Amino acid sequence: VQFVESGGGLVQAGGSLRLSCAASGITFSANNMAWFRQFAGNQRELVAIIYSGGTTWYPDSVRGRFIISRDNAKNTVSLQMDSLKFEDTAVYYCNSRRGGRDWYDAWGQGTRVTVSS
Repeated sequence: VQFVESGGGLVQAGGSLRLSCAASGITFSANNMAWFRQFAGNQRELVAIIYSGGTTWYPDSVRGRFIISRDNAKNTVSLQMDSLKFEDTAVYYCNSRRGGRDWYDAWGQGTRVTVSS
């Protein structure tokens, strides 16, 4: 199992970024996909899920600003981030799980998002 994240960078507050994640070693179309973020020294925080059927979920902190999408033909999941805030600064990771199982213990290198105020 492998996840490769890309698309991070430096952006001003109010700006946008689009993150991408390429997944391999999983039955992509059958799995739920998610984006997490990790602030310096803290645990990872779940920021978006897209279920195998296409339903999405977001925490209040990003709802209305972030949109998760998936391309089952390319085994990729994306995160469109708009109206970025300083507090969105973090390293972003993707992961996957089948149903209610645990997330894979196969975290990628992540992609760093820095939002300047």
